[in-house]
Amino acid sequence: MTAPDDLRSERTAAAAESQRRAADPAVSAWVAASAGSGKTRVLTDRVLRLMLEGADPARILCLTFTKAAAAEMANRLSQTLAAWATMEETKLAGTLSDLLGRAPEQEQRRRARRLFAEVIDVPSGMKIQTIHAFCQSLLGRFPLEAGVAPHFTLVEERSATELLQSAREEVFHRLQSQGGALAQAMETIATQVADQDFPKLLAALLSERGRVQAILDRHAGHAGLSLAIDRAFGVERGETKASVLSAACAETAFDAAALRQVAQAMVEEGAKTDVTRGEKIAAWLAAPERRAASLNAYSSAFFTQKGEPYSQNPTAGLCKKHPGADEVLAVEASRLLALRERLKAFEIAEATKALFALAQEVFQVYERRKAVLGQLDYDDLILKARALLETSSQAAWVLFKLDGGLDHLLIDEAQDTNPDQWRVVKALSEEFFAGEGAHEERDPQPRTVFAVGDAKQSIFSFQRADPDAFVGMQSYFAERVQAAGQGWRPVDLTVSFRSTATVLEAVDRVFRLEAHQAGLIFGARWEDHSPVRAGQAGLVELWPPVGPLELPEMEPWAPPIEVQESASGEHRLAQGIAARIDAWLSAGSREAEPEAWLASKDRKVAPGDIMILVRRRNVFVAEMVRALKDRGIPVAGVDRMVLTEQLAVMDLLALAQTVLLPEDDLTLATLLRSPLIGISEDDLFELAHPRGEDASLWSALQDRGGEARYSAALEKLERWRDRADFVSPYEFFAEVLNGGGRRDLLARLGRDAEDPIEELLNQALAYEAEHAPSLQGFLHWISAGAQEVKRDLEQAGDAVRVMTVHGAKGLQAPVVFLPDTATVPKVGQQLFWLEQGQDEPPLPLWLPRVDLAESKARAARTAAEAAQRQEYRRLLYVAMTRAEDRLYVCASLGARAKLPEDCWYAMVEAALGEDAERFAFDSASPQGWNGEGLRLAAPQQAKVEQAEKAAETAGTAAPLPAWVT
Repeated sequence: MTAPDDLRSERTAAAAESQRRAADPAVSAWVAASAGSGKTRVLTDRVLRLMLEGADPARILCLTFTKAAAAEMANRLSQTLAAWATMEETKLAGTLSDLLGRAPEQEQRRRARRLFAEVIDVPSGMKIQTIHAFCQSLLGRFPLEAGVAPHFTLVEERSATELLQSAREEVFHRLQSQGGALAQAMETIATQVADQDFPKLLAALLSERGRVQAILDRHAGHAGLSLAIDRAFGVERGETKASVLSAACAETAFDAAALRQVAQAMVEEGAKTDVTRGEKIAAWLAAPERRAASLNAYSSAFFTQKGEPYSQNPTAGLCKKHPGADEVLAVEASRLLALRERLKAFEIAEATKALFALAQEVFQVYERRKAVLGQLDYDDLILKARALLETSSQAAWVLFKLDGGLDHLLIDEAQDTNPDQWRVVKALSEEFFAGEGAHEERDPQPRTVFAVGDAKQSIFSFQRADPDAFVGMQSYFAERVQAAGQGWRPVDLTVSFRSTATVLEAVDRVFRLEAHQAGLIFGARWEDHSPVRAGQAGLVELWPPVGPLELPEMEPWAPPIEVQESASGEHRLAQGIAARIDAWLSAGSREAEPEAWLASKDRKVAPGDIMILVRRRNVFVAEMVRALKDRGIPVAGVDRMVLTEQLAVMDLLALAQTVLLPEDDLTLATLLRSPLIGISEDDLFELAHPRGEDASLWSALQDRGGEARYSAALEKLERWRDRADFVSPYEFFAEVLNGGGRRDLLARLGRDAEDPIEELLNQALAYEAEHAPSLQGFLHWISAGAQEVKRDLEQAGDAVRVMTVHGAKGLQAPVVFLPDTATVPKVGQQLFWLEQGQDEPPLPLWLPRVDLAESKARAARTAAEAAQRQEYRRLLYVAMTRAEDRLYVCASLGARAKLPEDCWYAMVEAALGEDAERFAFDSASPQGWNGEGLRLAAPQQAKVEQAEKAAETAGTAAPLPAWVT
């Protein structure tokens, strides 16, 4: 067996060679980098090698997925180049040898020392940007060609939502007075969707503007699109739902004589169920003028309440008496089934056409409002840059100017690039491999494209990322590069530097199973990870699921005088995780609590080593944060928060509401008890209770303001009221906070309140930048928006992080908990896309209700569900590979819930298999639980070898110390 040190050296050397092949500046490369395989290292090395080979730093463009990734790469490059500039000659030669895989030439050593100064001299710095930032700079450079305001500003998500809302209200108000086809469209939509759901539907359409506009262009506007939708659903020109119903109810549409005979037989000779159904058939046949209106009642003679044909109709006894009766009813049932599908198709087509007619009008108003303000939103940056590079009359000129400034294009996190962004990338590289553009006279180097990503980690479908597009773009660039006679190199990076062999073994076991591979591999087989950290301690545990705490049954007729405390599964799981973390942090020695030590790092577990990852921000997140805080464990909170739900913000907003309307007793009472005022519960009762029925709490406070216990509160409120009408919202809150409010809030609520307080001030400034600075207006604005604040927990310090898996993308931690594993996603969307063939763009489909789905809608919904499940599995891969040393998989259940067969927990449980160690689990927490868990574990190999050698020297077979295993 290969020794761990030898295995580590072997895999490190193999990984370094793969990375050097990917970073080779002489070829274009497409790199599939598994989690933890050094993706950022490869990107940085390639840029360094490009510059060492003579590439101009100003002619390299690196597109990253996030600002944090761009900043990290820029910092790495800066630090490396700064070190090269001052490095001792022998050490520099060794460093460059490691980078190049060979001894550097003298000119390369000299150039390495000059590069730091060259990069500093690049105007505006090196082009390491997110694709949105690049498109923003592109539009800023060519505003007239792009048709945008020369000094446009970027509208933030909150303001864009507000603009869309005002555009929607303008359109609705206009339609109420004008009527017409759009008013009819609005009535159609109103019958299909609730008021609160329509904004979500518009937002979903807005995020698909690129695809929607392409479809509208393809069909020459909404009229052409409507015809295409009708064709897709089999709606003939001039046909209406009423005409189809009328035709279906005519005597010539069915065998009326045969049905009358069967109905008569069912009523006169049939069983009870036959009689009921026969009467319905006879009644419908007897009233031709009412057939369309009574079609549902007629259909109930053929179908169950679920819409399925009766298994036996008529009964067996009647069939014996009247052979062929069942066939007559079966033929009619089949006709009604086809009619039902056709009517559903009509309804979906009408709803879809109405939605797009109204949405197009709202979007036009939205675009006009942005244009008046000189604003663009984030989608505009991509769509307008794409149009500028592809279809504008100035596209050739713009590409010429850009082409003269770009030689090398690098794309980070390529699996998260959406189709519109890929079109920008394709346009930028169009001349790289065409004719003379493939090789500039002034530069002997070939022009290259480099992309690095991992289809297994494509989890941003809500931003339209598509792993199939990642695979397709690889084929596109391979053909282009090879057709130009240049070097093309696909590289797979499967050696992991992040996780221990135990963690990666669990990952490989899960995804080796064919049932778990859909959406992770594309026309290939699963490749196991090769861990560099061979021989280092690792642990994967699957805890038994936990459900709600069962309450003891009360005695019959017992008086309800005892409080029975129940605990949900989420609460019990959060308490169990917090208890385990608390035991680690409070452990006194390695021997007393072996699990409190990270053996591979030879130190105790710290709060910052722990990451708790959830799939959704649900009730468990609040329970988890509360459980950690109750035990005094440092916790960074969650990666996103709704600003108006934070206690410090609620107190400050209550203050603003009170100074505007002090007669609001409830809000004033809330404020008086808050840290900003801080009177006691008894003093508040003494103030509120004795006052008369018609007296407000504010008047009572004014009357008793001379008393020592109320004077400070009244003085503060009157001072704040005097300022509220004369200062902006930002100034008002800043004065309150700087006058002692911040100190009082933090003293009561802790340091966690700092972020929400600062974000409230930021929101006040954002409001003032676009609105008249009114405190009342600001309260309405922030309350209506439910602003969600994103927090960067990468810089959380030494504290436990509670994050979503999406938020943890790109992060890692020695210890990771996965508690949200017992649920599977459900299709919540209503907007789908109908595939029309290879050369036709997909058509939109709005499915307001699931029961409206006909064959095409069902197929579209099934495809969407399959895509969602595939991303669900990719999300598990991302979640598991965040763990460096230890991974804990847990699950909470509802009262009568069962584990879905394809949930994360079931996938991991099935993969660990029979050879996993079974252990007795005990949560050791209040309201805890126990059961049998599964475990994969490996000790720290170096420590094991030392212990075995010591025992061998002593001539004994002493057992290994507990901390080793």
